[in-house]
Amino acid sequence: MIGKKVMKSAVNKGCFTGNIFWVVLLASVFISEKSTLMAQDFESLRNTMVETQLRKRNIKSKVVLDAMRTVPRHLFVPHNLQNYAYIDGPLPIGLDQTISQPYIVAFMTEQLKPFPGMKILEIGTGSGYQAAILAAIGCHVYTIELLEELAAGATKILNELNFSNVQVRCGNGYEGWPDEAPFDAIIVTAAPDKIPDALIDQLKDGGQMIIPVGPVHDIQSLKLISKKENKITEKDLLPVRFVPMVE
Repeated sequence: MIGKKVMKSAVNKGCFTGNIFWVVLLASVFISEKSTLMAQDFESLRNTMVETQLRKRNIKSKVVLDAMRTVPRHLFVPHNLQNYAYIDGPLPIGLDQTISQPYIVAFMTEQLKPFPGMKILEIGTGSGYQAAILAAIGCHVYTIELLEELAAGATKILNELNFSNVQVRCGNGYEGWPDEAPFDAIIVTAAPDKIPDALIDQLKDGGQMIIPVGPVHDIQSLKLISKKENKITEKDLLPVRFVPMVE
């Protein structure tokens, strides 16, 4: 009798364990399918973003459009805002900083006429999205972020996405990156009151810099700076509003 009771108990225990196995397996399948659906949803949202926010506003560069269609923007915003990652506007990323509107990212990138192998300095890494767009095109990106927490977060996600052609430094953007100068192009994603001389010095002859310039909490001017034979020319492109460039 004792033997039968033990055997029955073991069988019941085996059934219970088997039920747990199937529950775990089904849950894993459900999570996997849900993740796949979410990935497909984000891909669809990226395609819609490119078609409605970029193409319709005259963004024409194929390499820029392809990069914007490929890079998962939702991974560069806080988790609770991922469903809003592809809306037509900026989003907060913490520490009073923002990720720029997709159109502005595309517009600024297109103005630099990026190509694979191009050496670009970025001032204001933020979450790392602009650097990722340039890296997806094949540029070698050197990006500087003043806030250590943002620099660390950007480094993490860029590494996870295997963007080995991006180097992140925590430091003062006003000083640029003299050890790696000169640069083919410079992109600045925060607004100083005036264009820093160090950045002009680190721009190679024939290079261009795109930078918002103007007072804090007011309309600023997005400028395209060209350097040729030590002659500097400025072109006003758009009225914009960026977070201030802090020294």
